[in-house]
Amino acid sequence: MKAFVFCLYPSKAQVRLLASTLETCRHFYNECLAERKEAWENAQRRIGKYEQLRRVKTVKAENPYAKEVHSHVFQVVVADLDKAYQAFFRRVKAGYPRFRGRNRFDSFGFKEYGNGFRVDGRRLKLSGIGRVAVRWHRAMEGKPKTVRIVRKADGWYACIACETEQAPLPATGKTVGVDVGLASLITTSEGEKVAHPRWYRDEQRKLRVLQRTVSRRTKGGANRRKAVNALQRQHQRIGNRRANFLNKLAYALITRYDVIAVEDLRIRNMVRNRHLAKSILDAGWGYFRQRLHAKAACAARVIVEVDPAYTSQICSGCGQRFPEHHDLSVRWVRCDCGLSLDRDENAARNILQRAGHVRSALSSPIGLFAEEAAAL
Repeated sequence: MKAFVFCLYPSKAQVRLLASTLETCRHFYNECLAERKEAWENAQRRIGKYEQLRRVKTVKAENPYAKEVHSHVFQVVVADLDKAYQAFFRRVKAGYPRFRGRNRFDSFGFKEYGNGFRVDGRRLKLSGIGRVAVRWHRAMEGKPKTVRIVRKADGWYACIACETEQAPLPATGKTVGVDVGLASLITTSEGEKVAHPRWYRDEQRKLRVLQRTVSRRTKGGANRRKAVNALQRQHQRIGNRRANFLNKLAYALITRYDVIAVEDLRIRNMVRNRHLAKSILDAGWGYFRQRLHAKAACAARVIVEVDPAYTSQICSGCGQRFPEHHDLSVRWVRCDCGLSLDRDENAARNILQRAGHVRSALSSPIGLFAEEAAAL
């Protein structure tokens, strides 16, 4: 599955319909959440996804505001709520699912192409909305399956998920280890460095001005809404710049190397350090690793995640541990074996070496049980 995001250019009437549909979905989401919450608190009874899906027809029949909304839109709302509960049960998100306020619900979707949405010439036809103008800045690949309409600070977008075929790239025969950092965004085992653009820090001055403007506006007023929208657009611009840069960087690595080794970092734990949290989040390590995996799956490349422990504190030449006082302020490492190297490049070489061991264990049917076999 591959997603394609296109900017929508709805008319004023279509903007009102889109906003009305979004508000209807928000109310239905909160109603379903309240139903589940009350059933558990009052009777210790769990209401599942399929029980609430059966209510969709009743909701459309009893509520005049819901008659113009396609049934699949309500079904997607139920599925979204169920995903929030499943994430809560798996403890991958913080806290119990919350009721959505007016500014906390920004998307709705259709789950079947040709039934609720379809491409009609140069426009996207949505049930209950009409034919919406789209900027088709790139060609879609594969067969469209679902669409999600998203409201952002600068307008409306359509995220179309398509079922595509894998497009393997020609083999290069090269492997590389990649170390992510703060001094440099990435350093490869071949000694190449990519500087950290520091998107958020460069824009902090402007963000402070916009935030002060918001704080000085009267709550509930039109001027405050305008100030909030300007602040949201600035944050969106920062995120777009970061995503654009990291996507291009991931693509450059995928096209050059068959195997890419990266560290399996616990970023959520690392950002608890209040001195480094802002820089780590600004670097977008998690997004970069996610894009590497996605592009590798499409191009038939291999991404190997290795244990990050002591990669920068072990000599990549002889394997000896550096002295205990070796801290982050030391950017150049020297070893008795004669190695003299940049700290991050040394870490990237260790990552690549560990990836070799991981790949050999995974490729051999007895590699994972070498110790047990030797004992027998």
